[in-house]
Amino acid sequence: MNRLVFIILIAVLSSCKAYKQDIMFRFDDEFTEEDLSKVTDEVEGNYELKRNDILLLDVFTHNGERLIDPNLELVSGPAQQQQQFKDRFQYVIQSDGIVTFPMIGNIELAGMTLFAAENKVAEKFDDVYKGSFVKLRITNRRVFVLGAPGGKVIPLQNENTNLVEVLASAEGLDLGSKAQNIRLVRGDDVYQINLATISGMKKTNMIVEPGDIIYIEPWRRPWLETLRDVSPALSLVSSVLTLIVVVQNL
Repeated sequence: MNRLVFIILIAVLSSCKAYKQDIMFRFDDEFTEEDLSKVTDEVEGNYELKRNDILLLDVFTHNGERLIDPNLELVSGPAQQQQQFKDRFQYVIQSDGIVTFPMIGNIELAGMTLFAAENKVAEKFDDVYKGSFVKLRITNRRVFVLGAPGGKVIPLQNENTNLVEVLASAEGLDLGSKAQNIRLVRGDDVYQINLATISGMKKTNMIVEPGDIIYIEPWRRPWLETLRDVSPALSLVSSVLTLIVVVQNL
């Protein structure tokens, strides 16, 4: 019996390390909040279009008169159906930074803000429709939240969406999340973020960019998790021992 208890104790102690094997994006050295200051400053501002961005295009004549029609005099059923038909088409910025639109052909938009791109496209459409008003929307801007909340894909609806907004969209941090150990992966760089304190939040609540991976490290409770995992085995052993005792007493 003592040998059995000893084996179970060794198994519990050895499993403590095993329960940390699914922790992702670890750092090889110490990381400080100051390491994020430069990155936080760089991402402030309007988003610049990138290769592989997917765009929706709306073009209006008469300087967008239909958009501000207060009496709905210009709105009709067929027009609404035509607008829905146009929204089905999406345009991809190719690897060379060029996107192809109907009637105006190829135009380079990579590296431009959305506002500048709208003005550039409107100038091209002015050759076809006088007083063109253009609206562009990016449909594939999203970030990925992994770790304690589970895998979630959060679309970025607004410019300058910060980390706290993304976490709120992912249902926030629960008791199983480490607020002081959040990692943001951007390309080849990994940044550690501390939202456990007000000062930490002010220094590290950065603007997210499309394609960012946000990993929230979960709290690990090895003893509880081990007890949960070995409970069926202990129950089986207890049943077998009980059966042996009963048989011996017959």
